[in-house]
Amino acid sequence: MKRKLLIEKRDGKIRTYFIENDDIVEIHSSPASGGEEDRHRLGDIYIGKVNNIVPNIGAAFIEIEKGINCYYDMKDADTAIFTHKSGKKPLCIGDELVVQISREAIKTKAPTVTSNLSFTGRYAVLTHGNTRIGVSSKISKSLRETYKKELSGLQNDDFGIIVRTNAKDAPFQDVTEEISALKDEYYSLIHTAQTRVCFSCLKSAPPTYIADLKNVYMDGMEAIIVGDKDLYTRIRLFFQSELPEKTGLLKLYDDPSFPLDKLYGTQTILDKALMERAWLKTGGYLIIQPTEALTVIDVNSGKNTSKKDSEEGALKVNLEAAREAARQIRLRNLSGIILVDFINQKDEENTQKLLHEFKYCLSQDPVQTTLVDMTALGLVEVTRKKIRRPLYEEERQ
Repeated sequence: MKRKLLIEKRDGKIRTYFIENDDIVEIHSSPASGGEEDRHRLGDIYIGKVNNIVPNIGAAFIEIEKGINCYYDMKDADTAIFTHKSGKKPLCIGDELVVQISREAIKTKAPTVTSNLSFTGRYAVLTHGNTRIGVSSKISKSLRETYKKELSGLQNDDFGIIVRTNAKDAPFQDVTEEISALKDEYYSLIHTAQTRVCFSCLKSAPPTYIADLKNVYMDGMEAIIVGDKDLYTRIRLFFQSELPEKTGLLKLYDDPSFPLDKLYGTQTILDKALMERAWLKTGGYLIIQPTEALTVIDVNSGKNTSKKDSEEGALKVNLEAAREAARQIRLRNLSGIILVDFINQKDEENTQKLLHEFKYCLSQDPVQTTLVDMTALGLVEVTRKKIRRPLYEEERQ
């Protein structure tokens, strides 16, 4: 697969566009200022203070700085690293502990924090609170077994290791060296925490565009094109430090007469990704409506009138809608519970064809996405792991 990355700075935003086989498949956006609106990022680690405990929902609220209260699942207290303990119970008001932001604030919802810390590298993730040795399911079975065997000596009671998909083409030595560096970072942070005061930020997550570069698959990467000189300089420094062998992929595009958004049509793609309606080639369309609890995708036959009442016509629209829904879910970074209302089909065999096609398309998403089932009302249930805010919220920041 051919891949490219576009990074542009425009309208007070830094946007990253992931291109696969000449199609933009993901868009991520963050404030260019790095100011107040870009604080408390996913992955930041603080010393927080327990402000309130709500036993009936099994949760506590932890302050990470004055006035910033975060949701905390009390089950995490079993593996918490405390810097000050106020009582003998697993979690008490006044306790101070190390927490990491696992979900950023969304609309009126406070950030979520956890005691299960994660230290993410390019090839592996070190996890406190989960001590297993795991390997990405997207890596071949034989290589997974090799990694599990070779890393079994790292099994311990303090942390676990998850080998990421990016490791599938990496030399084993590079992976083990990174794991060793993550291990050093982990123990250093725990030691430092015991000497710091409450509300200290022990680790700041990198800017979103740098995190994108750490996470992107380099397999098939042809170029990383940056449309801003200052950004290019910062990104080049990151590559020289973290990925020196890939520095040659970096390209600065600074033609003011024909900017990057005109060359690749990024503004048009962005505008369409923020619209409620997504058109299909058959003449049908999707209506995509995020709500507080879930996202609803409604499939309509639209202009496709020739066979809209036939089983064959419904299947044709539904199959295209399945492919486009999977594409839009990734493009817009939709997550949580997603309900898709396809056009009704009477033939059970056609329904299975549709579900098979939709499941296959969803499996191409690098973020864990699962087709759960079709309900009795004919709604297809999908869940997608939440990694960060959806695009429409990132654009509102």
